[in-house]
Amino acid sequence: MRDEKPLLWIWIQLFFDSMSWTVAIVLALLLRYELGIRADQFAGAMVIAAIAVVVQALAGYTLALYRGRHPFGSFQEARALVFVTVIVAASITVSLLVLYAEIGIGRSVGLIAFPFACLFMGAARYVKRLYVEGKSRPGDGAQNTLIYGAGFLGNSLLTRMMQDPDSPYVPVGLIDDDPSKKHLRLTGVQVLGRGDDLPAIIRRTHATVLVLAFAHVEASVVRRISDAVAGLNVRVLVLPPLRDMLGGGAPDGFSDFRDVAVEDLIGRRPVDIKVDEIAGYIKGKRVLVTGAGGSIGSELCRQIVQFSPAELIMLDHDETGLQQTQISITGRGLLAGRDTVLANIRDEAALRDIFMDRCPEVVFHAAALKHAPLLQQYPVEAWKTNVCGTLNVLRAAEGAGVSHFVNISTDKAANPTTALGHSKRVAEKLTAWMAGQTGRKFVSVRFGNVMGSRGSMLPLFTEQIRVGGPVTVTDPEVTRFFMTIPEACQLVIQAGAIGTGGEVLILDMGEPVKILDVAQRMIAMSGKKVEIIYTGLRPGEKLHEELVGNGELDGRPLHAKISHTRASEQDPAELNLDVWLARCEAEQGAYIADIPDDEADESGDIRVAS
Repeated sequence: MRDEKPLLWIWIQLFFDSMSWTVAIVLALLLRYELGIRADQFAGAMVIAAIAVVVQALAGYTLALYRGRHPFGSFQEARALVFVTVIVAASITVSLLVLYAEIGIGRSVGLIAFPFACLFMGAARYVKRLYVEGKSRPGDGAQNTLIYGAGFLGNSLLTRMMQDPDSPYVPVGLIDDDPSKKHLRLTGVQVLGRGDDLPAIIRRTHATVLVLAFAHVEASVVRRISDAVAGLNVRVLVLPPLRDMLGGGAPDGFSDFRDVAVEDLIGRRPVDIKVDEIAGYIKGKRVLVTGAGGSIGSELCRQIVQFSPAELIMLDHDETGLQQTQISITGRGLLAGRDTVLANIRDEAALRDIFMDRCPEVVFHAAALKHAPLLQQYPVEAWKTNVCGTLNVLRAAEGAGVSHFVNISTDKAANPTTALGHSKRVAEKLTAWMAGQTGRKFVSVRFGNVMGSRGSMLPLFTEQIRVGGPVTVTDPEVTRFFMTIPEACQLVIQAGAIGTGGEVLILDMGEPVKILDVAQRMIAMSGKKVEIIYTGLRPGEKLHEELVGNGELDGRPLHAKISHTRASEQDPAELNLDVWLARCEAEQGAYIADIPDDEADESGDIRVAS
């Protein structure tokens, strides 16, 4: 905390510093002459003290010691104080060399007084710091809080909490797994133990909040900590990345804290983005995003804006979604500019007119139907949007001379068994065909479940838990790949820079996650008693998703998290809805035939308590 140091305090501080020099010089004189000083020497000491006070004031003002530049009691102030004291001690010594004959005081008095003056002035500042910090501690209503991590970030959080009287948190202890910090104290708060000791420490301190003070927190660490405090009625808080904290504009530093989310438990992986490559094909270009009102499309728009396109064109048939995206980028949702375009990708003529009018140079095709169970009931709708709609966008892009086209696909297109997977697989093939026809960078990007996107199971689980359950899980062994929306969109943009025409780029999703584990952790985080129901796999649904299909390559020549393979080309002239529907039904049946009898014959709901 910085002290404003009003004029009154500056004079008070100078008075205490002057008294420190006076006392230090008298004490030095007593030590120099072994308590046997004469009256004339005492008078001479007052002359030297007057010189010290004058030089202290001048040097202190010059080095901003008395101009409020340094936080009180800080290392910066201590450094300035030492410099000033050295100057004063040197001035005294020179004065004693010159005036020795007149005042009869030993020339070493200045050197002896120097450490005492430093000590007295430093002590005065320390007492003031203790007084101010004692007054600014959190009030009685603050929650007992443990800080996990006694490093730089933990120390910074501790200082913020201790020096803010309005802080909702009062630190009662630190947790750190580093054995060398076993007895460490920061601002009077002690490291009480390691992560393994959390339950005992929580009971001893009556803590109700645990803040994870890590710059980059691994999902495995979050899971271990969450498991350790389960059932102890402790709220676990984490900090967002620094760029989010700085960009959010939160007026209250403690509003940066947020509860542990399922994304933290599953894992948030940093992405190595090659900005120069991205800027090369987006900066200064006209960029169009279909499905801009959806979860993926809107995040794509927000990230594309950062690379300074000449124009961002957001296209969707959902006017509310478009408005929300516009608000998130511009802060306004007037829908009156040319940045928003209302159109349906099923309308070939409308798309052609829009592309010829706006002449986009880069296109991200995110518009799609993606709810697998619903599309399984209405496969023709998947055909109309995901196949025919994609073809419409491709043809419009060809006519407008688009140089880069990125089709956003799904892991369900790898060895597809559902209408959604088959429709997206055809979209990949159509994109590859158009790349062959035009010789341009028309690529597809394939990834799995995106946390928080429309169609994701996580919002469904959240709502089911909110209403008291039950939570529905298809199978206790089912697994899925997960990725955060920002991570997926960053890699999609990167893929557009490094892909070559006709390629399918597959994003590394990490290790597959068991859905049952996610459901159980979300229930545990809620603190509620909620049932889990196993509903059985739906028609065409896989037990374990795949990112790379049979016969596809998994090479990563350019980016550690992006695999390259190629899709076979699909001539639009050979598209046939009846043939496609028959293939969907046949491959779904073949997949079901491969499921063991104890899974395929399962019927009814199995309830388990959680």
